[in-house]
Amino acid sequence: MKPALPDSLLVLERGWLSANNILFFEGERATLVDSGYVTHAEQTVDLVDHALAGRQLARLVNTHSHSDHIGGNAALKAAYDCEIIVPAGLHAAIADWDVDALLLSPLGQQSARFQHDSLISAGAEIDMGGLNWQALAVPGHDMEALAYYCPEKRILISGDALWENGFGVIFPELFGEADGLLHTRQTLEMLSRLPIDIVIPGHGSPFDAVDAAFERAFRRIAQFENNIEQLAWHAIKVGVSFAMLERRSIPRERFADFVFSLPFAVDVNTRFLGMTPDALVAKVERELLLVNALRLENGMFVAG
Repeated sequence: MKPALPDSLLVLERGWLSANNILFFEGERATLVDSGYVTHAEQTVDLVDHALAGRQLARLVNTHSHSDHIGGNAALKAAYDCEIIVPAGLHAAIADWDVDALLLSPLGQQSARFQHDSLISAGAEIDMGGLNWQALAVPGHDMEALAYYCPEKRILISGDALWENGFGVIFPELFGEADGLLHTRQTLEMLSRLPIDIVIPGHGSPFDAVDAAFERAFRRIAQFENNIEQLAWHAIKVGVSFAMLERRSIPRERFADFVFSLPFAVDVNTRFLGMTPDALVAKVERELLLVNALRLENGMFVAG
């Protein structure tokens, strides 16, 4: 059974490619947290419009700048002329539309360009749905990410910093930067000290088995700390899976070219795994088929 949420809060649970959308009702106005992936933007606008039931979307707040969280920003701005609020550390990357810093080019992803109207910093407070939410710095998966925490209701909007079964891919080390693993552990430690009854993650259903989720997350970060190659392999699989969900299907004979068209997969393999092209593609195929992230149908790979 899903945990009970305040009446002023509605979670639009999305499947991949899109992150969840969290809608707050504020009289005749509303605020939305995160907007999904760009190829789902029309669907996002329709879902939000139906949920608004005549209200005006006044604000759109982002947890971080990855493509599955900001992809509907431009479409919602066009539909509602809402104020777009992003974490302060993302100002330059979004203002300049730095496709490398936003991880669009490395991961072979896309997003519709938008401009933010204002910034929110860690330590700030924001009223959403008649409740006070604290902006918390949650670096690791995205070094500039924010989570939003409501002490009164003991609810955490975690973005990709904490899921029921882990957290988002830790990118910094894989891009040759430092301390992504350390920051992820520190983020988990900070969050685990908060009194939390319900987590609304960026992906998956809201959950109240919070202690169990932290236990799984700490086990996972320990595995990655002890074996960076495991993190590298996990990241390649996630990156290829995401790209396949966008592509939806591809002839099997073109799958190798598809994998090697993703700069991130090529670079991470070169720097951490050193697998031959044939070995890399064969392992990606095998493991994605094993978990049903891929299906083979009439000579076509189809995203699971």
